[in-house]
Amino acid sequence: MKTYVKTTARNFQMSDTLRAVDFASRAHEDQRRKKSDVPYIYHPLNMACHALSMGIREDAVIAAILLHDVIEDCQMTADELPVSDEAKRIVLLVSHVKTDEANREKIMDAYYDAIGKDPKAALVKCIDRCNNLTTMSWGLSRDRIYRMISETEKYYPRLLKTIKSTVEYDDAAWLLQYQIESMLDIYKRLM
Repeated sequence: MKTYVKTTARNFQMSDTLRAVDFASRAHEDQRRKKSDVPYIYHPLNMACHALSMGIREDAVIAAILLHDVIEDCQMTADELPVSDEAKRIVLLVSHVKTDEANREKIMDAYYDAIGKDPKAALVKCIDRCNNLTTMSWGLSRDRIYRMISETEKYYPRLLKTIKSTVEYDDAAWLLQYQIESMLDIYKRLM
């Protein structure tokens, strides 16, 4: 995956992406996906491959995909990210602070409201959710799976609508909608 992302980034002169892939690899170096031995970097790399395979070639978007969890999970700031201000802005939009259950709904409403106003951030977040839906069966408790299903049903239709309103993302929006709805349907039938 890393080779594919780097080769594509070189071919399309995506300098932010080239810097982001190595930076994210170092930042997530000792991390693993929940309840597994899978290196964490596979998650953002898989997301970048997903976006590239849908024809997304915007440097800031692919770089933001690669860095989307660095602020949350690696105790870094946006200023430390070796990418353009646009990529940093997207990463900041899709990053959120941990919260307790008492404040969760209020914080998540504001978080998704901000993302829903930005097609690039909405695209990154939907690709993230697609990837997380495909791996949640082995990484999350039953309660967390229910929460993710509910959260997806509540917030993602708006994000998909934002993506669909951007002509260059129209194909990606339909593919993401299909993938998200299919995964939700499978999980709801199995739960």
